[in-house]
Amino acid sequence: MLAQDPKNSFVRYGLALDLLNSGDGEGAVTEFRTLIENDPNYVAAYFHGGRALETLGRLEDAKAIYRDGITTARRTGDGHTLGELEGALAMLG
Repeated sequence: MLAQDPKNSFVRYGLALDLLNSGDGEGAVTEFRTLIENDPNYVAAYFHGGRALETLGRLEDAKAIYRDGITTARRTGDGHTLGELEGALAMLG
């Protein structure tokens, strides 16, 4: 499906989650970053992208993506994901 529509946010998000859940953290990070580049308001990508970075031990990168996601969640009014992002960032200190 991505071959037909590379900017399909929903499909790319699903692919990124599948990669993350199957243990391919690097692949997941790549897909989440591409999703954010194509659709910067897709707030959940910041949360799960941060999770992927955490699995790779890239904690400073995870903090940065969580911070970007917090800014985006506030701007878009996504209170639920805002809370998740703030909680994830707080857990990393």
